[in-house]
Amino acid sequence: MARFPDERSEAAFSDFKDAYTPAQAVVEANRCLFCHDAPCIQVCPTSIDIPQFIRKIATGNLKSSARTIFESNILGTSCARVCPVEVLCVGDCVYNEMGIPPIQIGKLQRTATDKALEAGWQFFEAGADTGKSVGCIGGGPASLAAAHELRRRGHAVTIYERHDYLGGLNTDGVAPYKMRADDVAAEIDWVMAIGGIEVRHGAVLGDNLGFGEVEAAHDAVFLGVGLGPDKALGLPGEDLAGIDGAVDWIARMKTGTVDLSGVERAIVVGGGNTAIDAVRELIGLGVPEVTMVYRGNEENKSGYAHEWVAGKAEGARAAWHTQPVGVVGEAGRVTALRCVRTDDNKRNIAGSEHDLAADLVLVAIGQSKLGALFGSIDGIEVKWGQVVTDDDGATGRPGVYAGGDCRNGGKEVVNAAAEGKAAARAIHALLTGASAPADRPHPDHINHGPAHA
Repeated sequence: MARFPDERSEAAFSDFKDAYTPAQAVVEANRCLFCHDAPCIQVCPTSIDIPQFIRKIATGNLKSSARTIFESNILGTSCARVCPVEVLCVGDCVYNEMGIPPIQIGKLQRTATDKALEAGWQFFEAGADTGKSVGCIGGGPASLAAAHELRRRGHAVTIYERHDYLGGLNTDGVAPYKMRADDVAAEIDWVMAIGGIEVRHGAVLGDNLGFGEVEAAHDAVFLGVGLGPDKALGLPGEDLAGIDGAVDWIARMKTGTVDLSGVERAIVVGGGNTAIDAVRELIGLGVPEVTMVYRGNEENKSGYAHEWVAGKAEGARAAWHTQPVGVVGEAGRVTALRCVRTDDNKRNIAGSEHDLAADLVLVAIGQSKLGALFGSIDGIEVKWGQVVTDDDGATGRPGVYAGGDCRNGGKEVVNAAAEGKAAARAIHALLTGASAPADRPHPDHINHGPAHA
């Protein structure tokens, strides 16, 4: 397991949603109607049999409940915490139509999966050796799901990862009040316990690792790289100290420490889930005044409404219809963000220039896409920065598949897990001549937002 320092900044946070006690879990599970045509399953990208695993909790069979979950989603432990259930399974619970509180599916899933990891239950083992190997470029959720599925089918796997830890944004991007980096590392240890998955840390594609090198070493390749660096505002003065990309700052906060001494007023630029997470994290770390600056209004921000409601309850402020146009600094450090007002079409309003004082500015306007890493390779098509594939993740280059953010542009952990598993099954069919499984997961549901949620 990757070891992170005990004094890292994220250690200041505790769970936003408390786990159920065993008695609470049984009571909640018994509320489920166990729908035959359960809509909650239909909106789950990994197609977990939700009524089935809940029924098993109701009867006290946590081990079988956990197996039901992991059969569909090997990353079911983290997804129980980080999935936006409010717009997925819980949001489609039939109780919503009756005016009755929906079943708390995520918390019930956590009950079973947490117990599995705590007890060390192992449900899967590596299949008989096929003599075939697959290289997975990137060590995030998509590659982990693909690697585990491939090992179950007997293929050797090597993961090529640039960091000294696995997990991608699941490790260094998920809000710590949902799941901390050490908890993700424990889940990864549990997944890797299947054995036979080699990891090459420090492998940077385009630097010390070539695509041709990976392709030559394996019978198939899975592209599971995530997104790139934070996008910049492109404003004069953006190189001043005290201005940082939100994703980069969050990664440092989760895996190490961030220095907020002297920061009384912080601004987060953006209206998505990363921006909301950064706002809530700054508040949780004790910054007295935190403001989200967004050029649109509250209703058309892309971040989840339920997350912003929680942020406001914690003291978050917002400057709606506000667009940064410059940076003000003194002695090499930011002191304010120069902004203008915008109209309902997000166009700047002349004569509305004003300064918002800030000791720290985090920019959360999106991440660059890494599809360009593969765009020059014959048979791999890149569109809008994303690798183009068929439904099973196959690119136009024989033996090369893709999943996760490089394919979907930045969805949830659960989407990455679904895409990785689907690609692994297709790779298995390619390498063995077997038919692709008919029960493959369906990863291409509505895009409910970026992976960092």
